[in-house]
Amino acid sequence: MSHGTLCAAFQDTAARHPDKVALRTPDDSVAITWREYAQRVRSIAAGLAGLGVRHGDTVGLMLTNRPEFHLVDTAVLHVGATPFSVYNTLAPEQLNYVLNNAGNRVIVCESQFLPVIRQAVEGTAVEHVVCVDDAPGGTLALADVEAAPDADFDFDASWRSVQPDDLLTIIYTSGTTGPPKGVELTHANATALRAALADAAHVSSDDRILSYLPDAHIANRGAAHYLAIFFAIEVTTLADVKQAVAVLPTVRPTVFFAVPQVWYKVKAAIELALDAEKSPTKRRLANWAIDVGRRTARMRSDGVPVPHRLELQHAAADRLVLAPIRRKLGMDEVRLALTGSAPISPDVLEFVLALGIPCSEVWGMSETAAVGASNRPGSIRIGTVGEAAAGVSLKLADDGELLISGPCVMRGYRGEPEKTAEALDADGWLHTGDIATIDADGYVTIVDRKKELIVTTGGKNISPAAIEDALHAASPLIRGAVAIGNDRPYVTALLTLDPEMAAAFVEHSGTGGGDPETLAQNPAIRTEIERAVDDANTHLSHVEQVKKFALLPDVWEPGGDEFTPTLKLRRKPIATKYAGQIEELYAG
Repeated sequence: MSHGTLCAAFQDTAARHPDKVALRTPDDSVAITWREYAQRVRSIAAGLAGLGVRHGDTVGLMLTNRPEFHLVDTAVLHVGATPFSVYNTLAPEQLNYVLNNAGNRVIVCESQFLPVIRQAVEGTAVEHVVCVDDAPGGTLALADVEAAPDADFDFDASWRSVQPDDLLTIIYTSGTTGPPKGVELTHANATALRAALADAAHVSSDDRILSYLPDAHIANRGAAHYLAIFFAIEVTTLADVKQAVAVLPTVRPTVFFAVPQVWYKVKAAIELALDAEKSPTKRRLANWAIDVGRRTARMRSDGVPVPHRLELQHAAADRLVLAPIRRKLGMDEVRLALTGSAPISPDVLEFVLALGIPCSEVWGMSETAAVGASNRPGSIRIGTVGEAAAGVSLKLADDGELLISGPCVMRGYRGEPEKTAEALDADGWLHTGDIATIDADGYVTIVDRKKELIVTTGGKNISPAAIEDALHAASPLIRGAVAIGNDRPYVTALLTLDPEMAAAFVEHSGTGGGDPETLAQNPAIRTEIERAVDDANTHLSHVEQVKKFALLPDVWEPGGDEFTPTLKLRRKPIATKYAGQIEELYAG
């Protein structure tokens, strides 16, 4: 069967794997086979038609990672309509903006989000609020929607009428520089994502993936929803993103996508465990094994033949230390690990590869359906985002901006032709806003966002991301790191603590505890942060080095003033909020 649309792909997969589990929760309290998935999609689609949803309409989703997301999203597609997800951290006025842009008459949610939704729907086209877990006053239960189908709805004719150029979803950008833009992606864009993954890795129905990042973000929606449908991958949904690392031993995924912050936590957890190891012999053995893994990973990355002696050492290190670590982490069956959404510190990626986790850094955008460049397993180059994906053309503009064209590129920004014209030129090249380099072998290195480069009063162009990566790599205690220096004589930094890591650090060192403000003033913590900044500076050029820093007593959470829901920095709000602290760093 042709996979020109996600509907056709879903019907094909459900027919070929009817008894295989498609969707489950970590404790198996919910386990849905592809046959059951297909039956629910049919009944939910008919129920949505009963609410008046028609081909070309939009339907909003405000859900945590749970099986119902997949059921409802896929059902909406089979009606010929367009499902889109919103970030669960949106304030009412932000959600109102998105709903007005999308123009949806139906929103499907969990009851916990009703207080925000009830404020947000004022003045929008929303007529029906459907709850998947309850039916408070003024809402409909999903079960009741399914029980009231449109008697005239022809399910098979409906999904067969969907065309590759029809709208698949709207991805709302996380709004680091203003109101979010609605990226319109088509079914053909999803097919381009399938082709890119099929070219880069051999994914199959034997694979398992954990869905824990927001489905409003293209990375999770693409990997744990669209690709799961194309390749019949088993999806385990996890409602609490903070439990992702803890639940891995239960899920044992074979495919795992994570943003850099997750990999930083993996590295930090291992280092803290090693510090707490009471046996000096075991500690030395573990450090030796990780060092052997690092050297091997670096040589493979550099394309240097690994000496036979090091290969033998690496085999012993893996058997004695690295394989047990992977088993304890629950990552012993991972065949394909990916890191993306933001740059990862090369030092941290080297550490992950040293453990024997085949982690590839990739690059893509909402505007390209998460397709762009990737490191193929077996040919990973640390510090790069790899080579152009299948079907993609990449080139650099005169100022170093990365341009991309191909079947993955969006239709445009919803209702914003001027912004679409700014991003997509007449020849079909998308201007990404990323400054990059491309080496002779086609490997791409992202320098930074074009609009975020620091230009000092001395005229030096500096990448804040490179400085922030070095700070993150220097200590697991650092959660938030923002390099400051635009129109300034030197670079400074605002830092915040990772509360869990900081609490574990003071407990291990026996120097007390307390709330974030107390921890930020703890002398042992401050000494560790000073050491980390000094260490980071040894990996930076003179003009990049952090001359002063402020350790803030605040906790930065995803979706807050400082981080987007996908942990990208909101630089302008940070600069405004902490203007006083920044001025103090440059006083005198």
